[in-house]
Amino acid sequence: MRASRTPINVAQKSSFRNADGKLVLIAGPCSAESEEQMLKTAQQLKAINGIQVFRAGIWKSRTRPNSFKGVGTVGLTWLAMVKKETGLRTSCEVANAQHAEEAMRHGVDVLTISGRATVNPFAMEEIASALKGTAMPVLVNNPVYPDLGLWLGALERLNYAGITDLGVINRGFAADEQYPYRSHPRWDHVLQLQELHPELPILCDATHIAGRRSLLYPVSQKAVDLGADGLLFESHTCPAEALSSAQQQLMPQELDLLINAIETKVKLDGTNHLVEQLDDLSQQMDSMDKALVDLLLRRREVSQKISLHQMGDVQESLQIKRWQQELDAWLQRDDYTDMDSKFVKSLMEALQQHRKDTQGGVGASSSAVA
Repeated sequence: MRASRTPINVAQKSSFRNADGKLVLIAGPCSAESEEQMLKTAQQLKAINGIQVFRAGIWKSRTRPNSFKGVGTVGLTWLAMVKKETGLRTSCEVANAQHAEEAMRHGVDVLTISGRATVNPFAMEEIASALKGTAMPVLVNNPVYPDLGLWLGALERLNYAGITDLGVINRGFAADEQYPYRSHPRWDHVLQLQELHPELPILCDATHIAGRRSLLYPVSQKAVDLGADGLLFESHTCPAEALSSAQQQLMPQELDLLINAIETKVKLDGTNHLVEQLDDLSQQMDSMDKALVDLLLRRREVSQKISLHQMGDVQESLQIKRWQQELDAWLQRDDYTDMDSKFVKSLMEALQQHRKDTQGGVGASSSAVA
């Protein structure tokens, strides 16, 4: 899809791009669980050099109804307590206008638009209306699937409401092949957005992309190398006891070490090579898929030309015989496993049926014209 080049009006003094080039760092627990947990985590995060905003999940948009949905509005009073006791700016994710209004009423400093709201133009219209007349800094999460139009549309709606202190978050996308990530980063998609709108601050939610602690460094470093303006992390004083996403949260002390490693570009052993190798293989697969689609389109054109010269039952009989010979030849290859054989057989049968449908349709059209 070709994305619009409609300019995005971004405030010159941005909350999401430091003038000195240092990373904007946002951290906090995946979910607000108690006042004690929030305050203890925030106090430890404040001691880390560079942490500017404390974030916590208040409302959790879950796919399944019986999952933990967050503590709700009471968590906003805990965020207010964190702000009062530590001086850190606060942030939470909102998915509708009511969330936005309640967050502002409790003094939240930065709003993050849920990826589930980004894909919904009606929700974005309502959130933008709720924010109209304010100077609220807003970060917009990417839509679940890579669609620049939806992402930019959310930003444009906020612009129309007068919101200019804007930035976006790459928190990863749904994909057929996610491994080794929780959500695929689709760096190419983010680079396209960066090229279209260099004025727009781009942050990376390394935690949500990685899905596990072992990948946090390579994902974070990759984002920084590609020009990210900031990073988001999930941090909990005791990840093992977290009510959500325990496997991807760091203790504040661990996060301090990670940030130091990123800032000093220390090469950590372990998963860096694996991630780079898998990214390269993923790009190769994308190229192969595109080439395969091109071949199938060319094949369809040839099939339609053949149909113009078909000879009824005789031609059909010859085609079936030739297809069977080709299928037998493919299945006799020594390098196929049983699974490969089943795949090849189903693929060849699908291609044969598509050819019959295509030629039948063209032949019928030709007869009708005649």
